[in-house]
Amino acid sequence: MSASGAATDLLDYERRYWDRRFAHVAGVDEVGRGPLAGPVVAAAVILPEGTAVEGADDSKVLTPAARQEIAREIGKCALAVAVGAASAREIDRVNILRATARAMNRALERLAVRPDHVVVDGLPVRGLAWEHDAVIGGDGLVHSVACASIVAKVCRDRLMTRLARRYPGYGWERNMGYATRQHREAVRDAGLTPHHRITFGLLQLELPFRDEGPGR
Repeated sequence: MSASGAATDLLDYERRYWDRRFAHVAGVDEVGRGPLAGPVVAAAVILPEGTAVEGADDSKVLTPAARQEIAREIGKCALAVAVGAASAREIDRVNILRATARAMNRALERLAVRPDHVVVDGLPVRGLAWEHDAVIGGDGLVHSVACASIVAKVCRDRLMTRLARRYPGYGWERNMGYATRQHREAVRDAGLTPHHRITFGLLQLELPFRDEGPGR
């Protein structure tokens, strides 16, 4: 926990609601909307009133080591932290926008403390079962959203690293399922796994599917 200048400035949004006796402001963000493989993962974070986490910022500007360290700090000082996900198969079935809303709903439903107010990064989320504010660039402007972005990123990266051991060759431990050259070439050479999103332009390649492999 910290009262550092950079982090404290980011509490301006939350203070507007704390001052109105909305004690439990939940910041929500997702990661993994764009990859060719893996789930979309959302996190929700509720901070105690007046609490800032030193170093917490938009997850994209932090190193992996910094994200992991800050995620541990968030877990220690937050009132509630929860994660939700939607699988690649679910993304294919309902589309990425609906799957993202489902992941966010799951994260919010799993919070140990019920939110008084919800704020998400970006545009309003159609299908989100909670009234919410949407702040474009919120992961860099709203502290609880920045914390959620870090938690979601750390959780998804860990999952993709585990999947990389089950499905070697795609480079998921480095590209996290995004459409890097190595990943695209591996898809052409080895085919699709159950964790690829075939609606993301992959089905047209008419590639074979790999089975789940050992340990499933």
